[in-house]
Amino acid sequence: MPHVVVIGAGITGVTTAYALLNRGYTVTVIERQRYAGMETSFANGGQLSASNAEVWNSWSTVFKGVRWMLRRDAPLLMNPAPTWHKYSWLGEFIFNIKNYRDNTVETTRLAIAARKHLFAIAEREDIDFDHERRGILHFYRDKQSFQNALKVNAILVEGGLDRRPVTAAEVKSIEPTLHGDFFGGFYTPSDSTGDIHKFVCGLAKACERRGVRFVFDATVRQIARDEIFRIQYARDEPSGGARVDEIDADSVVICAGSASRNLAAMLGDRLNVYPVKGYSITVHLDDERSQKAAPWVSLLDDGAKVVTSRLGAARFRVAGTAEFNGMNRDIRQDRIKPLVDWTRALFPSVDTNRVVPWAGLRPMMPNMMPRVGRGRMPGVFYNTGHGHLGWTLSAATAETVAECLAGEFGPSITEWLRLAT
Repeated sequence: MPHVVVIGAGITGVTTAYALLNRGYTVTVIERQRYAGMETSFANGGQLSASNAEVWNSWSTVFKGVRWMLRRDAPLLMNPAPTWHKYSWLGEFIFNIKNYRDNTVETTRLAIAARKHLFAIAEREDIDFDHERRGILHFYRDKQSFQNALKVNAILVEGGLDRRPVTAAEVKSIEPTLHGDFFGGFYTPSDSTGDIHKFVCGLAKACERRGVRFVFDATVRQIARDEIFRIQYARDEPSGGARVDEIDADSVVICAGSASRNLAAMLGDRLNVYPVKGYSITVHLDDERSQKAAPWVSLLDDGAKVVTSRLGAARFRVAGTAEFNGMNRDIRQDRIKPLVDWTRALFPSVDTNRVVPWAGLRPMMPNMMPRVGRGRMPGVFYNTGHGHLGWTLSAATAETVAECLAGEFGPSITEWLRLAT
């Protein structure tokens, strides 16, 4: 059986390993952290949101970004220090404004397809991930914002999404705990939320039970190809220093988030993925009053660019912002404070005494579309660059890359066995 090495054990890496496992391949996953799902898949906004499939490539995004550059608490922030990577990415981002509509429609369709795969995986493997199927509510404070959103909604509906406009009164009836004055909103009943970290860990354990090998605490140093691939990786020793090992493979799938760019360079590919930092807070609802005052319906405040998820009875996730600052993972208080203030303003009875901040690097391609498929070298594949929709799209892109790989090796093992009998 062909041996496939998947690099990265976040949401895309683990779903890819699972898709390959189901096709009969021997799979090894290499991950630089000690456990699965410890980087961008650790504490994101939690939304499985086809309703958030609009790509960011638009002139309005560019103008807002310029206007926000001097505000440290702005939803979008860019470190102006010049780097070739950042400005080449921004140049390609602007070039792809012409593809805004087509890419939004395609992303919507992919997100809808991904739901079925992810829900089926969770049921098949009995994964508890605080899944809430109560829909996602987008709300707007003024008429102009709502009118602009109507145009976006038409594109999402073209992509097959059931998403309807709602009045200010309906906004309050859909989520009664929400405080504030709103012009209106949009409600997507088929969207849902869940704890990405719990899902990744649950699926990784299921993969391991069925024979996938995980190599943790392992940083890939080199990937070379002769007749087969040789992946060299280093593991830190307790006594100091590092032990270097190698593993052979028939094929390699890069699912390493923002680190995918450097790995692609080892394989002769240019992968212009940029790490766009996002922040979240997890509000622990330690008393009954807070639990009753926190929303169960997932929300998206379009003006503040903030999303929410209810993760079981005792946790409330609030996430947002986009920061262009390279591989910097620092958790900045001036970026966390707006999320706390937003929570206090819209849910004043929620106690924010125990709030856990987090920051992660979203791997974004300049066209806002994931890089899924073959590399230049035979046997090399990519499933990365999902940006803010990794959780939403992963189950579908994993199936896509597994089918691409099957096409290179011929029919999948499971299909071959079916035909043989």
